[in-house]
This record gives sequence, C-alpha cells and structure tokens, in this order.
Amino acid sequence: MAAFAKTSGMEFTVRRLAGEQVLPYLPDAARLRISVFREFPYLYEGDEENERGYLQGYAACPRSVFVLAEAGGKVVGVSTGLPMMDADASFRAPFEKAGIDPAGWFYFGESVLDPIWRRKGIGHAFFDHREQHAMELGFSKFCFCAVVRADDHPLKPEGYRSNDAFWTKRGYVIRPELSCRFSWPQVDSAGEEIENELIYRTRELPPQM
Repeated sequence: MAAFAKTSGMEFTVRRLAGEQVLPYLPDAARLRISVFREFPYLYEGDEENERGYLQGYAACPRSVFVLAEAGGKVVGVSTGLPMMDADASFRAPFEKAGIDPAGWFYFGESVLDPIWRRKGIGHAFFDHREQHAMELGFSKFCFCAVVRADDHPLKPEGYRSNDAFWTKRGYVIRPELSCRFSWPQVDSAGEEIENELIYRTRELPPQM
C-alpha cells in the first residue's frame, strides 16, 4: 500500500511493507537510523552492523510492519512496528510488571526521518500506516516508548521541539508507570554505554459497537 504526496515542490511516496519484504531496504534503513539517532534526544553512537541486526529481527517477523518514505529513489524515512508478543522481552516487561497482558498490544518501534523531509505530513503517515496494519491484524491497542531527557540537558539544541504535542494530538497518552531502561553508547560518552530511561505512551481504540 502506497501513498504519493507533493509539498513545496518536493515529491515523496510513503508505502507499507511487511516482514521479509523490507530486506532489500535494510542497508538504507540502518544508515538512516544511525544518522537520525545521533541527534538529540537519543544521542546514539550506532554502527551499521548492529542496526542491520536489530532490523533483521523485525524482518523475520511476518506480522511486522515497515513504513518507508522515499524520494528520488532514496529511503528518507523508516517507521517500524510488530505485535508486542513478537518484540523483545525487555519491551514487554513493563506491561507484565504492571499486570497488563502484553498480548493485546501492538508495539510501534522507532521512526526516523531525514531532517529536510520533516513537517511535511510524513510523521502522520507513519502512524496512519502502522495503526492500519495493526488493526488489520485485529489489534486495537497501540504503544511505543521514547527516551526521557532533562530540559536542561547540555546537548539539547537551541529551539528544540519535542514530539510530545504531536503524540498527544494523535491520541497517545503518557504512561509514567510503564517505563524501561536500555543502555547504548552515546555521542558524549566516548564509547561507554549509558543507561537511559524510556517511558511508554499508549492509545486504545473504543470498542466496536
């Protein structure tokens, strides 16, 4: 499924793939993730081998979804998702600890987008496609987690705008009781892995009448 759009003279397409359909695009997706995640707030000092390995896990899941934004034959954005029960156990742990059955949830992985293509509606398209994919699989509960950074973080860029308002507009509610911790090497850590907190946001569709 694909959508075509043109804005300010810039043309792009957004399309949805599942499972192994994304394999030809993994190198481009990995490089884009490394570039975007170096930015605040993740500050991730990644490498292509690890990124491709991470994405291979999604590709190996037949119920996963990849949403690709492309322009001029180049991948400029990637967004992922898969059923929570198919995700790594560390992502399920906060739900299980809170007494919430993760089986009913669809987990949205990360979204990355080349800076020049931001604020053109692609972010909404990422959510639209992932939600539609999840609903087609019978899910009505969606979730994702995002890293927490202090407002006075020394690497926070001047004029930085978080995605909080965007996520709220999409109907996602922050759930402070659902948090997890992951470690990764940061641009300011000289290769040392730093533990970071991530907090979930969730959205539940109303019951079908």
